[in-house]
Amino acid sequence: MAKTRPGLSRRGLLKGLSGGTLALGAAATVGATQPAGAYDPGSKEMRGRYRETDHVKAYYRVNGYETLKK
Repeated sequence: MAKTRPGLSRRGLLKGLSGGTLALGAAATVGATQPAGAYDPGSKEMRGRYRETDHVKAYYRVNGYETLKK
C-alpha cells in the first residue's frame, strides 16, 4: 500500500483556493457598486470627421471607385 503523507491534500488545497477566489470576487463586486453614468461625448466629438482630401480622392481614383459612381 502507498504511504500517505501528512499535510494538505490536493483536493483540500483546490477547495481552499476556489473558496478564496469566490469570496474575493464577491467582496470586489459588493465594494465597487456605483451607479452607471452615460458617456457624454460633447459637441467636439460628435462632429463629422470624414473629409474628402486629395489623398482620399487619389485612393478612390486608383482603386477604381470612380466607376462605381456612374
